[in-house]
Amino acid sequence: MGLLLKVFIPLLGAALAFYFYSAPENFNEEMLRGKRVIVTGASSGIGEQMAYHLARMEAHLLLTARTEARLQKVVERCLELGAASARYISGSMDSPSLPGQVLREAENTWGGLDMLILNHIGQSGFSYFSGDVGHVRKLMEINFVSYVALATAALPLLKESEGSIVVVSSVAGKIAGPFTASYSATKFALDGFFSSLRQELIIDKVNVSITLCILGYINTESAVRAVSHVIPDTPAPKEECALEIIRAGALRRRELHYPPRAVGSMLLLRSIAPELLDSLVRGSYRLENVRR
Repeated sequence: MGLLLKVFIPLLGAALAFYFYSAPENFNEEMLRGKRVIVTGASSGIGEQMAYHLARMEAHLLLTARTEARLQKVVERCLELGAASARYISGSMDSPSLPGQVLREAENTWGGLDMLILNHIGQSGFSYFSGDVGHVRKLMEINFVSYVALATAALPLLKESEGSIVVVSSVAGKIAGPFTASYSATKFALDGFFSSLRQELIIDKVNVSITLCILGYINTESAVRAVSHVIPDTPAPKEECALEIIRAGALRRRELHYPPRAVGSMLLLRSIAPELLDSLVRGSYRLENVRR
């Protein structure tokens, strides 16, 4: 079944990938020069790589993450790479006061904001649902509620600049596979909230774009550690993924699918044959390595 999934994904994804990626897009790195950008979850993984790309584009950066020591190193590297400015605020996004603190720092330092990239994530394993409702609540607080709080705090500044919100989500927020019940719930919530908010902004003629980034398996340290023993696929590069997220946000795209063929084909198959997709997904895992 795993082999069947590998055969179907490229074929079904080809047409969708062509649709989304064949049209010319006028992205230029100068589009980000001097822009004021907040990146959450920026001490490692995709967030760290986004910070470095934005630094090379000479953006102003405000980075957040839990670990202060790692953030300091990322900020130092960003300044070496050419960031117009770079600073950080450390803290956990399950703190109700942190979103407001981050946005006050942006307003006091820059007087405004051009792009908010929401990328942070709480720790979650890859296993059968254990019945731990407390973990679900905490994960919702970090992966969803704090995203809403940050976006809400940022909207007045983004309305002034006609800026962008970029939400880093997952294919697990479009397709509910096994072993990710809590994580998947938070990602579905992001899709629902930000897709609805986008509609309201359009109705009110507010020129703030919302880009939802639907990511597959990426070679971040946390993702590889969590699922490499269960998923035999080769993860996509985080450096390229980070650049595609920035590109999608700058171009004000509705959604990014990355890697495009893998994610696009799964979404297409979900629409035309959902039970087949479920079967293929279940058959693609090394079930003997899944923790109960």
